[in-house]
Amino acid sequence: MARTGRMLLPDELAGEFAEGFARLREDFDVPGEHPADVLETAEIAASRPFDIVDPGTTATRWQHVDRTDIDFLTLDPASSTDLDQAFAVSLAGDDVVLQYAIADVGWFVRPGDAIDREAWTRGVTVYLPDGRAGLHPDRIAEDAGSLLPGAPKPAIVFTVLIAADGGVRLDGAERAMIRNRAKLAYSTVAASDLPDAFPELSRRIEIAESARGADRIQWPEQEVVRSDRGGFTLRFRPRNEAENQNAAMSLATNMAIADALWEARTGLFRTMPPVDERHLGRLRHTARAFGLDWSNDVSLSSLEKSLPTDDPRAASFQLAVRRASGGASYTPYEHFEHDGGPADGGVKDGKPWHAALAATYVHATAPLRRLADRYVIEATLAIAQGRDVPDEVTAAFADLPAAMQRGDTLAGRVDRAAIDLAEAILLRGREGDVFDAVVTDEDDRGARLQICEPAVVARVGARRVDPGDAIQVKLVSVDVTERRIEFERVG
Repeated sequence: MARTGRMLLPDELAGEFAEGFARLREDFDVPGEHPADVLETAEIAASRPFDIVDPGTTATRWQHVDRTDIDFLTLDPASSTDLDQAFAVSLAGDDVVLQYAIADVGWFVRPGDAIDREAWTRGVTVYLPDGRAGLHPDRIAEDAGSLLPGAPKPAIVFTVLIAADGGVRLDGAERAMIRNRAKLAYSTVAASDLPDAFPELSRRIEIAESARGADRIQWPEQEVVRSDRGGFTLRFRPRNEAENQNAAMSLATNMAIADALWEARTGLFRTMPPVDERHLGRLRHTARAFGLDWSNDVSLSSLEKSLPTDDPRAASFQLAVRRASGGASYTPYEHFEHDGGPADGGVKDGKPWHAALAATYVHATAPLRRLADRYVIEATLAIAQGRDVPDEVTAAFADLPAAMQRGDTLAGRVDRAAIDLAEAILLRGREGDVFDAVVTDEDDRGARLQICEPAVVARVGARRVDPGDAIQVKLVSVDVTERRIEFERVG
């Protein structure tokens, strides 16, 4: 990479990053500290005594069964403190048994209280490189409700059976007190740290995904991270095998819960429409441009199954398919019962359908940071215990899609803006420099390219290029205030 100006070190730019993040919060109206009544309610909830019963006892809605004898573990980014999920994995006959413990947010947050009202205005936790705007107060999200190791913590334990072909079935759900034996990190976990049955669970989930033709794109994520000396920098973070395996447990649980809710004629489903006929013609042109052989008698699903997993052109084509499919939505059961499903698709054989996962699916495994999950969990818990789903949960399913869309939209815009800001700060003063880049995608707006150092993703008006092509680009302009950079192709 050629350069004419010195690239400032991340710690030299710490002040500028702090100012930029503060401006970003103001520009996007990111929620600040929780109001005083919310903090007071959280303190009371965190001090509420638990009613613990012995295993085998029929517990009421708010009682917790003692499951502290089970060796639960968590697996997350090393810096995470809002831990939603803990797991224990074992073998029982032909089944892999996954006991997936999810933070019991419903114990701390009661319908209509101050925490609940504030959570509905936020929808999700918004993460920024220098902090987060939490869905819930820290007293719950990073303390009393987080499944951190040490003291027993309240959880909803879902028992999921995974068959030899990867099929999943919900076998039970209960409120329980659990103890996290170890907080494992993606970056340092070793195979010996994990349960003996853990690899078999992951293998079975992969078998099922392959059979369904599910999308398994694992593109490296661009992120802004704090440097060792207090500043910030950009990097590409590919998902490692431990993270993929952890995602497999969440997927299995969410699919098993979705099936149970559908059978009970209730729930809030995560749906994504498949590619419609209008886009198939364009995708065929895209495949041809990428050098992929797609004959007219082969379906899109069959083509995707045949693509290699290590070819950047194939991965780029799958990204094009994902864009053509449209975004994911939250859809209540009532839309399927009365209207036949969402108007834009997201339905197959009359059931909710997530095209990228090729499955019926819900969000239930991250209640500390997603509002909808708490209600899905409470509905599932009621069904598993033979109770009626609480009226406030059923009523919430109708209103949650709008609340979640607002929260997700804000979180997505803030995440992109933080990356745009970092790119502008790190590149300012280097206008005129020439960078080596790799083309990762191409559409009507030009070529999408990736620069490795710094870890920048941008667009340039380059034609007649294919994914994987190496090109050179010159930095034309930088505007930190507008969080904008511009490149042009050279050579």
